[in-house]
Amino acid sequence: MAGPAPQPRLHPPDHETAEFERYLQIRQNKGLLRFITCGSVDDGKSTLIGRLLYEAGLLLEDQLAALEADSKKVGTQGGRLDFALVLDGLSAEREQGITIDVAYRIFATDKRTFILADTPGHEQYTRNMVTGASTADAAVLLVDARKGVVTQTRRHSYLAAALGIRHVLLAVNKMDLVDYAAPVFEAIRDSYRAFARQIGLPHVECIPVSALRGDNILTPSERMRWYHGPTVVGYLETVEVDHARNASAPFRMPVQWVNRPHADFRGFAGLVTSGIVRPGDRVRVQPSGRESRVAPAGVADQFEATIIWLGDQPMLPGRPYWLKIGAKSAIATIRQPKYRVNVDTLEHLAARRLELNEIGVCNIAVDRPIAFDAYRDQRDTGGFILIDRLTNDTVGAGLLHFALRRSQNLHWQATNVDKRARARRKAQTPCVLWFTGLSGAGKSTIANLAEETLHARGLHTYLLDGDNVRHGLNRDLGFTDVDRVENIRRVAEVAKLMVDAGLIVLVSFISPFRAERRMARDLVETGEFIEIFVDTPLAVAEARDPKGLYRKARRGELKNFTGIDSPYEPPEHPEIRIDTTAQDPAGAVAQIIATLEQRGII
Repeated sequence: MAGPAPQPRLHPPDHETAEFERYLQIRQNKGLLRFITCGSVDDGKSTLIGRLLYEAGLLLEDQLAALEADSKKVGTQGGRLDFALVLDGLSAEREQGITIDVAYRIFATDKRTFILADTPGHEQYTRNMVTGASTADAAVLLVDARKGVVTQTRRHSYLAAALGIRHVLLAVNKMDLVDYAAPVFEAIRDSYRAFARQIGLPHVECIPVSALRGDNILTPSERMRWYHGPTVVGYLETVEVDHARNASAPFRMPVQWVNRPHADFRGFAGLVTSGIVRPGDRVRVQPSGRESRVAPAGVADQFEATIIWLGDQPMLPGRPYWLKIGAKSAIATIRQPKYRVNVDTLEHLAARRLELNEIGVCNIAVDRPIAFDAYRDQRDTGGFILIDRLTNDTVGAGLLHFALRRSQNLHWQATNVDKRARARRKAQTPCVLWFTGLSGAGKSTIANLAEETLHARGLHTYLLDGDNVRHGLNRDLGFTDVDRVENIRRVAEVAKLMVDAGLIVLVSFISPFRAERRMARDLVETGEFIEIFVDTPLAVAEARDPKGLYRKARRGELKNFTGIDSPYEPPEHPEIRIDTTAQDPAGAVAQIIATLEQRGII
């Protein structure tokens, strides 16, 4: 039986086939440019983006007109465009009540495809600019022709240079509001280029524009015939992208362990971030150091780095943060900044800490060796973020410069007599009893009586008291937040050594911040840290005032006093809570001893 008749196949005419294939070839070979738009508030960034999208055919003329009429009020009513498509990230946050780190737009011309990272201009959203710039090849930086180069212009330029952006287009916008005057543009251009040379921006193009009227956006402006350079679109279509830099860079592939039983996959997965690898090439896995023929990344645990602080709370030297670099995480401690940068003058200024949006150079140490590259050579293995260990907020971004030489010269020396051997000799379990509470709460009294009781039972102990330690080891420290963090960091390291010696160490410090008490806990093994909250209301502690410190603080003679003009963060889940309004010191010690017996420590 004959089957069904074959269906005819439809073929377009030969000339249409050739045209379609040519179109596909052009699309396949079209380059990609990632760029960021940035600038100060109200410099016209949203209007410029709307104009670019209109010229790319993504906006209708009436939508562009609505945007140009009042970019703050564009909505979906009356046929207008949804503002989330064209407005900057901050406007969307304000209108929608949501958080947008960076708003990305994708558009194309015949010559190139573009990924535009649009960031808010407000200073408090500097973190958004850092996010967008970290993956950008170029930056379009807007300035208002009436205002010229301002502090935010310099801040964004400095960050662009630090983050490895080599190509910057300075769009001097709102030229229509200065009568298209060439001297106005030339003065801004010369001022900016002088600043760009100071910060090492190698490729700067300056274009006078009116985003509102379309001057020098797609076609040369008839109103500025004195200008003979490229248009904005012409620049974006032709600016050289440093993709070759990644191809010629050393081979890097950060990996992490992935266990997904539901997908039937267990193993290492990662993404090649630079370089080329071919079948038969040998590689080295870091930090284990297994063989390679490809130049391996460096491995170290101490670095110099530029840090851009993004947290609302200041960066406090000595406080531990989570550091995430590629697929690797570690606990990082930042030392006092070598300097912070004044983005207006580029001066290197002394600093004890970094505040929101400040940029500084610091040494950092991590708790384990990590593979790295200098950021200037490799963004993915040279850039990192810092995360608050209590809130999980991203509080900083960093760019590695180099490993400190001492990190290469220092090696852990294994010893034959370890903590367990020392503890066995003493017939006890070493631990830290960490007493925290307000001044006058009774910490020292209870800790002293607790040590006396333990000593009477034949146990080996040592008491570290806050005032006593400040007479020697910490005599150089004051009572600012920075000094308090360093005070606890030092005593926590001493307590760790004493636990390693097999002792029961009692630490009696106000230790007002949870982050530092968490750091002290993490220095010893699980179960070796017992937090004892000597809980006394401020009014009761102030009424006791055995040293007269509260009276001095109330008179303004003692600054940064905990509970008065410096905060105390009470423990959330202490192992032992002592209510001194209901217990005397003897009762408190009995509670401590009972807990130690229950835990098998004594």
